Amino acid sequence: MKTSTKLITVGIIALVVGIGGGIGIGLLIQPQTATTYEVRYGGQYYPGEFLLEGYPELWATYDLNIEHRLFTSGGAGNDALLAGEVDINCGSDSKTVALFAAKPDEMLVIGTIQRGDRYATVIADDASYTNWTDLAGETVGTKFGTGAEQVLLRYFDTIPNISWDNFTWVNAEVNQLQGLLESDQIEAFTAWEPTPSIAVDQGVAKVLRRYGDIALTPASLHTTKNFAYNNTGTVIRFLAAQLDKFDMITGDTANAASIAAAASEARGASITAGAFELIYNTINFQIEFNESIINAIDDTAAFLLAQGKITEIPDIVWDARFVEAAMELQEDFGIPVTGTSAEYNQAIELLVEKYFGIPADGKIVLGIISGTIVFGVVVQLKRRKN
Repeated sequence: MKTSTKLITVGIIALVVGIGGGIGIGLLIQPQTATTYEVRYGGQYYPGEFLLEGYPELWATYDLNIEHRLFTSGGAGNDALLAGEVDINCGSDSKTVALFAAKPDEMLVIGTIQRGDRYATVIADDASYTNWTDLAGETVGTKFGTGAEQVLLRYFDTIPNISWDNFTWVNAEVNQLQGLLESDQIEAFTAWEPTPSIAVDQGVAKVLRRYGDIALTPASLHTTKNFAYNNTGTVIRFLAAQLDKFDMITGDTANAASIAAAASEARGASITAGAFELIYNTINFQIEFNESIINAIDDTAAFLLAQGKITEIPDIVWDARFVEAAMELQEDFGIPVTGTSAEYNQAIELLVEKYFGIPADGKIVLGIISGTIVFGVVVQLKRRKN
C-alpha cells in the first residue's frame, strides 16, 4: 500500500467494518446531476500556465470546461481559494505553508507543477564573477519577502564566511530587476522564472547560479477536501490534462515554447519563445509527487519558523491517489477516447472506484455518528504526523 494514501484508506476501511459489524452507520452515495465538468482554476504567471492558456486543447481532451484565471501573486491565489472563488489553485512552497496555516482542516495537496531550479541569480553577460564570493561588497538586487529572498538566505547558510550582510541590497519589483542590471545599478539579481531566462535570452545576462540543490521549492496544486472528494472524477481529468502539459513541455519543447510565448504576448507579458524554451529545459515540471515533495515543503516551513516568519509549522495533508488515477487515465484513454463517449465515462467511473471506492463525482454522506466514523476522520486529519 502506498504511503500517500495509507491512513486515509484505514479510515475508509474502518467505516466498512463498522457497516459489516452492524454498528448502524449509513453510507449513502448521491451522484451529482451536472452533465458538464467545471473547474475554476487559479493559476499564476508561471511558465507552464501560459502553455495551458495558449493551448486549451489540453483541457478539451478530457471534456473539461475550465475557468483559468492567472493571479499575479500566490497570496492572491490563496485568497481566492480560501474565499471559494476558485476550486483549485497553485502556489509555491511558502504559499502552501500559508494556505494550510490559514485552514489546516480543509486544504489538500493533489499535485505539483514545478520544482527544482525555479530561482536563479544572473549577472551581466560580460561580467567576470564566478560565484557569490566574487560578489562580496557589491550591490545586488532581489524582491524582499519572496521565495527568491528565502532561497538566498538558505544558500548563504551553507557558505562559510559569506552572509547576507556582505552585500548592499536593492529591494525591487521583479519587473524592475533587469533594467537595474542593464543600467549598472546592480551587479546581479535573483528572481524566479521567467525573469532570469528573459534576461538571458535577450543577451543581457548569464546565470551565475541556480538553487535546486539548496531547496526544491515545489509549486503545488491545492484544493479543498470538500471539492476533491465530492468531484473526484473531475479532479482526475484536471490532473490528466496537467500531465499532458508536462509531456508537451518535455516531448515537444519548441512548439510548447512557441504556444506559451503567443499566450504571454496576448496578456501583454511578451515573454519570447526562446526564454520559454530555456525555462522548459531547466525546471522540472513533473506533476506526480510523493512524500519527498511534502518533506521539501516542511523544510521550507521549518526555515520560515526559524526566521520568525510563521509561529508554527502547519500539517500538510496530501493525497497522491488523484494523480495516480490521472496517470492511468492519460495512458489508456487520454487521446484515443475522449469527450462524452460511453467508454470514456465508464473509464472515469472505474478509475474512481478503483482508487477511491466511490462512484465518479459522487458525494459520500455519512449517517449515524459512531466511534468508528470518528476514528476514520481523526486518522485522515492526523495522517502527516504519523
